Amino acid sequence: MKKLQNTLYITTPDAYLSLDGENVVLSVNKEERGRKPLHLFESIVVFGYPGVSPALMGKCAEYGIIITFLTPSDKFLSRSVGKTYGNVLVRRAQYRIADDPERSLHIAANMLSAKMTNSAAVLRRVLSDHRERVDAARIENAAANIKYNAVKAYSVESAESLRGLEGECANRYFSVFDELILTQKEEFRYSGRNRRPSLDPVNAMLSFGYALMTSMCTSALESAGLDPYVGFFHTDRPGRCSLALDLLEEFRAPFVDRFVLTMINKKVVSESSFCTKENGAVLLTDTARAEFLTQWQKKKSEEILHPYLKEKVQWGMIPFVQAMLLAKYIRGDLDDYPPFIWK
Repeated sequence: MKKLQNTLYITTPDAYLSLDGENVVLSVNKEERGRKPLHLFESIVVFGYPGVSPALMGKCAEYGIIITFLTPSDKFLSRSVGKTYGNVLVRRAQYRIADDPERSLHIAANMLSAKMTNSAAVLRRVLSDHRERVDAARIENAAANIKYNAVKAYSVESAESLRGLEGECANRYFSVFDELILTQKEEFRYSGRNRRPSLDPVNAMLSFGYALMTSMCTSALESAGLDPYVGFFHTDRPGRCSLALDLLEEFRAPFVDRFVLTMINKKVVSESSFCTKENGAVLLTDTARAEFLTQWQKKKSEEILHPYLKEKVQWGMIPFVQAMLLAKYIRGDLDDYPPFIWK
């Protein structure tokens, strides 16, 4: 049970929520583990299946408190709302911003600048921890260029210019990514990003990780009342979660890329963890995919200090916090959207 601003997140396995007077009560196997006054919240996000009592759902509907249900792996299931669904105002505001190139560019610049800043931070972390094992000059040069462009992103005048800047930084970042692979270098040689299909083990894991994080971002946006299909940087396309892809940018380097590097450098995966299809596509084997997901769940449970809230938060909840902050900005409760900056 974790309260962040006016949202209650239930991440305890096998948790059941019930109502006691004006309090929401968390129980596991009928044993009370915690309680909070209901009036403190405007939304509750539940990760897992055990459920919520009808009495609590009724009281939440009466008070206008939204309950969002997700699977333990963060897939969106449903949302319980009362007669007045206030989030329609948030979505209408979101659509107006999406139709305004200048306002969309402002949010996109925040997110993409954060992506570049986080990419540079990942490179500099490697320099700090393993300088003697890498080509420090190459990495320092790439990190400095990316960091410079992260600042420059705020002064671009069009989405096309921002896209070009982001592409340049991605190329610089992945040009030195092979330096970050410290073990099994022959088995996991990396020469550049490729996808659809992935043609080597590193890209296979990156693509899988990005897909998992996109799913988390989609659920996070749904829980915050936003439309994950209407983005500010990625354009509308049928069936594409454009806003989820926007939000994903903030987590690529600090979560997904570092996770993949850990899997390689700690030898959790090996050459035998992958298979190659007739078309050249490289995929994780079923056993390796299961281990990837096990380690992913462990990573999500690790706590970090959120740079804006100044509170310790599990990694798996960071997309939900960012979606909440984005919704607050869109509806006018914040002066600006604070993107996630990893330190």
